[in-house]
Amino acid sequence: MDLRSFYNGKKVLVTGHTGFKGSWLSWLLLDLGAKVVGYSKAPIDYRGNHFNLTNLSKEMASYEGNTLDFEKFQNVIKSEKPEIVLHLAAQPIVNVSYEDPVETFQSNAMGTIHLLEIMRKTDFIKTGVFITSDKCYENQEWLWPYRETETLGGHDPYSASKAMAEIAISAYYRSYFKKTGAGVASARAGNVIGGGDFAKDRIIPDIVQAMDEKRPVVLRNPQAVRPWQHVLDVARGYLTLGMHCHLNPSEHSTPYNLAPQGVLNKHNVLYITKKFIEVLGHGEFQIDPASGKFHEANLLRLDPSKAMEFLGWTPTFTPDETVSFTAAWYGEFLKNKENLKSVTLRQIQEYLKLSEG
Repeated sequence: MDLRSFYNGKKVLVTGHTGFKGSWLSWLLLDLGAKVVGYSKAPIDYRGNHFNLTNLSKEMASYEGNTLDFEKFQNVIKSEKPEIVLHLAAQPIVNVSYEDPVETFQSNAMGTIHLLEIMRKTDFIKTGVFITSDKCYENQEWLWPYRETETLGGHDPYSASKAMAEIAISAYYRSYFKKTGAGVASARAGNVIGGGDFAKDRIIPDIVQAMDEKRPVVLRNPQAVRPWQHVLDVARGYLTLGMHCHLNPSEHSTPYNLAPQGVLNKHNVLYITKKFIEVLGHGEFQIDPASGKFHEANLLRLDPSKAMEFLGWTPTFTPDETVSFTAAWYGEFLKNKENLKSVTLRQIQEYLKLSEG
């Protein structure tokens, strides 16, 4: 079964739908014919916001709330009765986790536990896909990619909070959902880029802001290697996992890595920066002399073999194509900062033709 046939007409709840990944995921679901409901904090406007720039609130049922507000969260879910939940709501920034570790642990661990508990107390949610992070692994800075069976952990509060969420997901599945037949899986994706990301301390938003302000972008960790991939490749991975977990929960209620494979999984921040500037045809960069203020892993790669084998998912874009597609969106943004809905929908259509072709 393909994604359009599966999701058409299904009611799907997306938490964190006002964020970068959540808004792209919601648009993709809408294109596939799903009835989309969102629950999230108000959209954060750093220098822009994909949710607002595309007027997504006019296309779906959108609830403003915090996953830590258990009663409100539960009431929205009971009212809407989604069949599938995709949980993205989180505090997503490593550097912010150093500044506010308590909020990071609460949002990423307890927010996840609240949704698991609400699922436990309902019978209409058949599948939950929980989005964690590639940083949930205890990073050893080794050369080979991490598999889903590697040790969980984290040096920084963000990474540790995602490891905690993974442990809670596994415990709830084995204690409750395995008996009831509901599907519960987690997705661990690498560094996701794409149009409409304006968050703090992320390389692409930093480059775009620097371009907009006609100054060089400052790189704090230029040699850091990450599994770069486009937001639509990752969103399709989440939806593919949701479909398989729904159709066969006993087989697919496990964690899955979503990442480029092999030699495509080796590019550092400096490479991505140079490629992005090259595609847009302008821009400069410089290295932060005070880089390394906070600990951040320099080498982090994932092994996506399990998702490729059991879900049939592979990235549509190479890292270079990912950067080019991302730069095209921001090129439109830098020109007029309007009509970003049409740009987003056009890119979704282009992407689906490529991925389905």
